[in-house]
Amino acid sequence: MKRLTPFRLSCLVVSVLGCGAADRRFALRDAFVADTDLRSVPLPCHEEPSEKDPKHVSCAPREYASPLIWDGADNLVFRPFSELWAFEAPREAMNANAMDEVADSSWFTNRTGAHALSVEQMTRGACEPSQLLDAGGASWLVDHGKTDGSSPGFRVNIGGKKYLIKVDDPVPDRPSAASVVGAAVYNAVGFNTSCEQIVYVKRSVFALKPGLKYKGNFDGLRDFDEAALDRILAKAPRKGDLLRVQASAWLPGKLLGPFRYVGTRPDDPNDIIPHQERRELRGGRVLAAWIDHFDAREQNSMDSWHSDARDPPDASPGRVVHYYLDTSDCLGSEWAWEQITRRLGYSYVFDWGDAGRDFVTLGVPLRPWDRVRKAPGHEMFNYFDVANFVPDHWKNEYANPAFDRMTERDGAWMARILSGFGPDAVRALASMARLPDPSSTAYLEQVLEGRLEKILERYLTRLSPLADVRVEGDTLCATDLAARRRVRDPRAFRFGATGPDGRPLPVALRDEATPCVTLSHVAADGGAPDDHASRYVRIAMSDGVASGSLLAHLYDLGPRRGFRLVGLERPDP
Repeated sequence: MKRLTPFRLSCLVVSVLGCGAADRRFALRDAFVADTDLRSVPLPCHEEPSEKDPKHVSCAPREYASPLIWDGADNLVFRPFSELWAFEAPREAMNANAMDEVADSSWFTNRTGAHALSVEQMTRGACEPSQLLDAGGASWLVDHGKTDGSSPGFRVNIGGKKYLIKVDDPVPDRPSAASVVGAAVYNAVGFNTSCEQIVYVKRSVFALKPGLKYKGNFDGLRDFDEAALDRILAKAPRKGDLLRVQASAWLPGKLLGPFRYVGTRPDDPNDIIPHQERRELRGGRVLAAWIDHFDAREQNSMDSWHSDARDPPDASPGRVVHYYLDTSDCLGSEWAWEQITRRLGYSYVFDWGDAGRDFVTLGVPLRPWDRVRKAPGHEMFNYFDVANFVPDHWKNEYANPAFDRMTERDGAWMARILSGFGPDAVRALASMARLPDPSSTAYLEQVLEGRLEKILERYLTRLSPLADVRVEGDTLCATDLAARRRVRDPRAFRFGATGPDGRPLPVALRDEATPCVTLSHVAADGGAPDDHASRYVRIAMSDGVASGSLLAHLYDLGPRRGFRLVGLERPDP
């Protein structure tokens, strides 16, 4: 008898766990589709003095301040070193449901991944019709100076609706284009975002409220007067006597500061899943890679308390809603230092891994940032391109706790959603940037489509791309997202299926992306309880392109009631 060495023991454990995974059985119930964090909760009240009301009492969570320098230092230095000794094993996201999807929550709403959005819906983003601005209307009252962030701007009040107005600086057109396109993409995917618009206005539309102050990332408070307003508007691109500005609608509710990509919010009873374990935040890395949102960090997010009473906004009960903000650094941003600009998307601002490799190799190998070049005539996009983009290797400005924990299933989940952005949608996204040069619009469309194709090729050809799985009578149908998006030549797809006994099942194609499997009943109408093991059926479906198959779990409730789908698995090959 062979001795059970540690290696053989580990192999045995893996084998046993593997068999257990293959025999997984789902309960006879509907998948979890709405998170309980959508429910309102009561919170204790506390004193929260303000300049207007020194005795003010708030019943909302306390505001969280997130210093830029601290967040950068924490994720560049302290967290990597602390996790180096934590020996934390990788694990799957905690909030994936039985259908391998994510439920609607205060973080995410299934949109493109659940049903097809029209081009108009995609390009409108989070804007309601009442929020769409008409530059020829009444005067815009400037009632607040911008108190954080690097982009120059101010707040206006238009008919009781508030908007943050920003201008493109230092690069004309690209920051506002990135803000509008990026917000539209995040919204269409399912995240909560602000309403973003590009508007052309005259200088005379702005009326300044006296006594205002403003503050940048690293400055103290200063007077916000007519001269300060003119200095900001002087940087705006022009079309004749019109100024190009970006309008960001003020978020509803009481603003609580950014959310974190790690841990939970201690004063929110609804927030029970560590943020780094949420699939939508992990899979957000693939979305950020597509549009080169290197600035995906906690400062570009916002929590808001939505009170049931709405007035006052910090009344209780209510719930916290989580938003993505400010995508102006997408589509090829730049730093003042050229060497950092070239590395954006390829390396962290300070990357311990790259520094170690450079030390060992003496910096001899050619890196991606050594190869990148600006496209002639499209320098506004800097190094945003297709040729050097590798989805697996993309990095943001500095390490993100949720991005670091993304698994193959998290990435594949996001890729399935992104496959819903067809060529027409990508073209519409590029057009909503309202760039003055049509060739720039064409270039943006080309890069967005090219990077998306690389993402789909990478993530829809390993785990099964079969989705929208449904039972129709005695057939099990699905949509192959890789085939629908033409990731490969249609002739490469060879659909097959096997039943519980491993025997092949007949597969019919409704079209090149819709295989349907004919099911045979294994149980009668009466007899065993609905959830009895004898009624349990597993069907494996493959498409001949992806390495992995789809495993559908069903209960056979008999010929009269038919089959009920209760779970989906995408085993990793």
